[in-house]
Amino acid sequence: MIDIRLHKKLKGASGPIPLELDIHLQKGDIVGIYGPSGAGKSSVLRMLAGLMQPDSGFVGVNGEIWYDSKNGRHLAPRHRHIGMVFQEYSLFPNMSVRENLEFALDHSDDTGLVDDLLDSIGMRELANQRPGILSGGQKQRVALARAMIRRPTLLLLDEPLSALDMEMRRNLQHIILRFHADFQLTTLLVSHDSSEIKKMAKRLLVLENGKIGFDGDPLTFFASLE
Repeated sequence: MIDIRLHKKLKGASGPIPLELDIHLQKGDIVGIYGPSGAGKSSVLRMLAGLMQPDSGFVGVNGEIWYDSKNGRHLAPRHRHIGMVFQEYSLFPNMSVRENLEFALDHSDDTGLVDDLLDSIGMRELANQRPGILSGGQKQRVALARAMIRRPTLLLLDEPLSALDMEMRRNLQHIILRFHADFQLTTLLVSHDSSEIKKMAKRLLVLENGKIGFDGDPLTFFASLE
């Protein structure tokens, strides 16, 4: 169980946005986060990752407290068992594909997992190449594999496929769903693409002016807009 209660005054284009979030996630959930630009979607992921500090609130993950404003608890990002993928690939340019994945391994992890993931994303033949020669889709496959390699408790995806063409997006959607099932992850997906959310998420949170305006079945919500 993941308990999330966050309060943060964000700066929007039309003025302050008081973000107020109170949600509970079950292990194995894939939850989409949808809403207009500037609603606070990316800020939610950044606060869960520990990259942005809320004004107040609580984040508890499977009995471990990541953030508790009442007790002054703010777990550093490196100690939160997360995987995070942005639209930007954020790969280390001076490292090969293999080295990018090995860097994310816990010391106790079997390096054979690197080979398994390289096979899963179809990148074994390019394992010794640096990111500079890769296409956008190849870079994003490596970024996804790097996020998965630690088997994160919480996978945070912030518009990870929006810069890719439709065929590549479909391919990577399948990879994400396979990883999610194989590693039994809990995933939050920020996306502006309704078809992507309908395909991947079983639950949808619609964020409007800093508050959850809808929490339920994605198909129900998008059908109401037609």
